[in-house]
Amino acid sequence: MDEPTDAELVARARAVCDRAYAPYSGYDVGAALLTSDGAVFAGCNVEMVTFTNTIHAESAALGAAVAAGHRSFETVAVSSGARDGVTPCGLCRQTLAELCDDDLRVLCDTGDGTEEWTLGELLPGAMSGNEVDRAG
Repeated sequence: MDEPTDAELVARARAVCDRAYAPYSGYDVGAALLTSDGAVFAGCNVEMVTFTNTIHAESAALGAAVAAGHRSFETVAVSSGARDGVTPCGLCRQTLAELCDDDLRVLCDTGDGTEEWTLGELLPGAMSGNEVDRAG
């Protein structure tokens, strides 16, 4: 199986974005996460009226990948219904940092292309298990 291109990964994020459940914000988001061995896992946001129970697209994709046994990741593509270049929110950045390296590529769909970041650029000095070890 050939590894998907960046455009194919963004297309997967767009496709799952169309399945989002966002009745309160109206802001649909989809994410497609590429594992190191070429598998792709997608997720979309699922809003809850309490908002604190809302599932974010990036977390949904990461959870699906982990549930399938993956622990090594290369790229995440993120798209919103607005195609506005949305980046992962702070919560999702920290969630990704738990299992992804600083050099994880983050592709943000602008509608007519992508903006590219690394996770380390988006979340410098991410909290890690080292902080928990030091606190214990």
